[in-house]
Amino acid sequence: MATAAQASRDTGITREERRVIVASSLGTVFEWYDFYLYGSLAAIIAKQFFSGVNPTAGFIFALLAFAAGFAVRPFGALLFGRLGDLVGRKYTFLVTILIMGLSTFIVGLLPGYGSIGIAAPVILIGLRLLQGLALGGEYGGAATFVAEHAPEGKRGAYTSWIQTTATLGLFLSLIVILVCRTVFGADFDAWGWRIPFLLSLILLIFSVYIRLQLNESPIFQRMKAEGKGSKAPLTEAFGQWSNLKIVILALLGLTAGQAVVWYTGQFYALFFLTQTLKLDGTTANLMIAAALLLGTPFFIFFGKWSDTIGRKPIIMAGCLIAALTYFPLFKALTHFVNPALEAAQASAPVTVVADPDRCSFQFNPVGTSKFTTSCDIAKAFLARGSVSYVNEAAPAGSVAKVKIGDTVIEGFEGTGLATDDFNKKNAAFNAALAAEIKKHGYPTSADKSQINYVMAIIVLWLLVLFVTMVYGPIAAMLVEMFPTRIRYSSMSLPYHIGNGWFGGFLPPVAFAMVAANGNIYHGLWYPIVVALMTFVVGTLFVRETKDVNLHAEFDTPRTAPAR
Repeated sequence: MATAAQASRDTGITREERRVIVASSLGTVFEWYDFYLYGSLAAIIAKQFFSGVNPTAGFIFALLAFAAGFAVRPFGALLFGRLGDLVGRKYTFLVTILIMGLSTFIVGLLPGYGSIGIAAPVILIGLRLLQGLALGGEYGGAATFVAEHAPEGKRGAYTSWIQTTATLGLFLSLIVILVCRTVFGADFDAWGWRIPFLLSLILLIFSVYIRLQLNESPIFQRMKAEGKGSKAPLTEAFGQWSNLKIVILALLGLTAGQAVVWYTGQFYALFFLTQTLKLDGTTANLMIAAALLLGTPFFIFFGKWSDTIGRKPIIMAGCLIAALTYFPLFKALTHFVNPALEAAQASAPVTVVADPDRCSFQFNPVGTSKFTTSCDIAKAFLARGSVSYVNEAAPAGSVAKVKIGDTVIEGFEGTGLATDDFNKKNAAFNAALAAEIKKHGYPTSADKSQINYVMAIIVLWLLVLFVTMVYGPIAAMLVEMFPTRIRYSSMSLPYHIGNGWFGGFLPPVAFAMVAANGNIYHGLWYPIVVALMTFVVGTLFVRETKDVNLHAEFDTPRTAPAR
């Protein structure tokens, strides 16, 4: 006879399971609320905490503080993954959300550079490092906790709710910032920016209260009761080839491709709209938000569908379809958002004539590097201006020049010049090149009257749809790949390396590729190659996991009685 719990599961989700999903998902809300909050307010934070240096350097340091949180995530995955496998899922991700929430809240209280001097940026960076460590353990804990509570056959549906809350974090941060800017007006830059950080305390209290009501994962409890836990989860997870090879396959055959598809569909799409197509930030954010709003239900759809047809086919299909369609979709974005740019590229080709040995690969993820050769100066300006060009080799040691139709703009060699001299020559070169580019029809910004908003949002929605395909089922699949005793540790590291490194470096790598090649779409080769790599590795070497019984490792066959 079926138990009451089984009957409840047959008819729908139980109250306890619903509480588990909500409590686990709140960590992702926190993560993305802070992510968008800090990113949106980076310029203000630079003025508040890094005012001891010039404004440009201050903004760079603010970005470095932001990046520091991402850099330590894999270490957080190791630290809290080990703790989660030794002590338990519930208490570990209770600690992670406390660290995350308090770090965000304290930023709102932290005095600026003008009040406490160098201590202000030092404490801020320390808070970012703490938050990054906590984030490294949060996702693995949330995914593991939900999956280990979910009934067999519903893990994809249950864990997919975690992915939807990234969108909620985005909307929450946008709404809070918009309301605060409206209410505080001119005071927002002075002190009103602190309110969104302080308001996070409400979310923290609610999150901690719910998590305190939860029971430990039943599978973890059974493992501890039977004495089958690991005494050294990190050694077992990464020091034994039998498991390490699965970790590597999870990275190369799943999370690397998932990450680049996700970052292309959300972050690079926004970068492309604002930096390449010259659309103002507010309009671009609203269009991305609309696409996310339309696409978010598909996280649940694909997560639930993966319980029926499998995780692997959906994730692999997402990687493959994305790789095959990125070029036409981004060209369609240009057509619908900035048709004048599309026309100028066709009618006025540009050539950069330069010594190839004087041209750098301008990979500059945090804005600290200086590219001062004549070739780099010309290419960086054209890449920022969304001007496609072809490269033509010049004799060794010659100064680069730019040809637009019959006009030739001579470059200048900036290496070794004093700062004032460099700035004067750079301003003159930029002005001459900008005037000639404008003369040949290249727009300085997207004309809003020419934008086809409906079609542009449909294209952005398709990019988000690919994100839901690869991201919706990923948590369930990662959980199912590893045994309970080392699950938290094993799944967290490939997830954060994939999303932090393969995904996080996508915008700067893509820009450097565009600057080197000259084609504004050339940067798409990075996510395409990584997604195809994941498709090949995942298809050939990663096994399907949807039918894995998480309890099976504890079910030892009964020995037949002796006769």
